[in-house]
Amino acid sequence: MKIYTKTGDQGETSLVYGTRVLKDNLRIDSYGTVDELNSYIGLVRDQPVNELRKEILKEIQDRLFTVGASLATEPEKDRKKIPDLYESDIIFLEQEMDKMDAELPELRHFVLPGGHESVSFCHLARTVCRRAERLCVTLSQDDQVDVLVIKYLNRLSDYLFVLSRKMAQELNAEEVKWIPRV
Repeated sequence: MKIYTKTGDQGETSLVYGTRVLKDNLRIDSYGTVDELNSYIGLVRDQPVNELRKEILKEIQDRLFTVGASLATEPEKDRKKIPDLYESDIIFLEQEMDKMDAELPELRHFVLPGGHESVSFCHLARTVCRRAERLCVTLSQDDQVDVLVIKYLNRLSDYLFVLSRKMAQELNAEEVKWIPRV
């Protein structure tokens, strides 16, 4: 099977079930950003410090494919073949955050991204997650978006922030506090 189809050469692409839309359509931008996020999660997963979290991060990547499938499907189309997100997916993220947070010092300042290359990758994933969330919120103003998609992305960005702190701790990297000048 050839990867290239040439069907997008005129700036259009297909949603699930075949509806053609322009490639700059907000729905395409939304799931494209989720795809970008998934790539960053893969980069975070590949960091040696996350060896014990590989399965958790793979689970998150699997859920992001679910999010992408949801966003790539027109709301009015039959969604029987599209996997669903569940509230339990969000609870999973919260439980994982709680485990990490229990081992972290109390947060008393904003934290500047950085301190270690691996931590910086996690912050990049977090910011792409926030962008994906914003795009989905914008899309939801004119088109139907599963509320769990927005909720999952919101919780995932929180998870990635806590993970960045946990990674910094495990790497003995400085957590750079933001101290505003006065």
